[in-house]
Amino acid sequence: MLTLLTSMYLVVRAVSQQAEPIRVVVTGAAGQIAYSLLYSIAKGDVFGKDQPIILILLDIPPMLPVLDGVVMELQDCALPLLMEVIPTDKVEVGFKDIDAAILVGSMPRKEGMERKDLLKANVAIFKTQGSALDKYAKKSVKVLVVGNPANTNCLVASKSAPSIPKENFSCLTRLDHNRACSQVAMRCSVSSSHVKNVIIWGNHSSTQYPDVHHAKVNVAGGEKSAYEAVKNDAWLRGDFISTVQQRGAAVIKARKLSSAMSAAKAICDHMRDIWFGTKEGEFTSMGVYAAGNSYGIPEDLIYSFPVQIKNKSWKIVDGLDINDFSRAKMEATAAELVEERDTALDFLSK
Repeated sequence: MLTLLTSMYLVVRAVSQQAEPIRVVVTGAAGQIAYSLLYSIAKGDVFGKDQPIILILLDIPPMLPVLDGVVMELQDCALPLLMEVIPTDKVEVGFKDIDAAILVGSMPRKEGMERKDLLKANVAIFKTQGSALDKYAKKSVKVLVVGNPANTNCLVASKSAPSIPKENFSCLTRLDHNRACSQVAMRCSVSSSHVKNVIIWGNHSSTQYPDVHHAKVNVAGGEKSAYEAVKNDAWLRGDFISTVQQRGAAVIKARKLSSAMSAAKAICDHMRDIWFGTKEGEFTSMGVYAAGNSYGIPEDLIYSFPVQIKNKSWKIVDGLDINDFSRAKMEATAAELVEERDTALDFLSK
């Protein structure tokens, strides 16, 4: 009898000590990136192994039947942390009291579409979502924009949500960061975990600048600079950069579909770092507000910088030496972002 009472007490105590569920919305939830992403979120890979989750799946009305299938699969996974799954096409439901928003859905570029038409379509989407965040979400919500053009979409969402701190918005350049780490690791025949402090500067586009001037590689038990470890400056300044810049297009050419598995992994990495912080002495890449940066990047942009994260707050890593080669590439990607921003803000004001 005593053993039974003790067991019942421990069960009640465990239940009472369980954390409050957090509400996480994923947009474009019927798409292929979300399909690779949702399981990892729901089983605790992102927000913690003891953090219950209410998952809200937001998509456009024609995708609701597909969402029903995704909901069934998530239910069938029987995941202990997944308290509830809510499919919806309504922003007032999708963004209500949320703790984290992962904005994957966007208008993809179609054949023959001008870039300004793509920007115009996405301004409308992210203005609506930003306004909904402003109206319905918690003011502490952390917002990650994945849908392209991610930097400018993130800027539009933030400007449309004036009551939410700008620092709560970021865009995904972690996929590019992971690609750069992997390329260096393969070149040095080491695990990607032995490469740290690569940087993606600028736009999540083909003008991005993958920079390894400050990266370190652990080779044979000793830490070396990336340039010393790779021993091929021409590759690091040439094919390495173009490979990372063009990797998304290469995947599409080979697979006839855009990156999904690797994009989902990068989203998980990005959000987990926001929740739990970066390791001491290490930084990662993230598209964030450029205000106050020490690198001469125009301030009213979402630009990818090296950042360190602690207590769910990011800080741009200051004081890194920038040579002329790097400076030219950082300025080129900034110029593209300024042009995108000006076009988008023109549509936003209409």
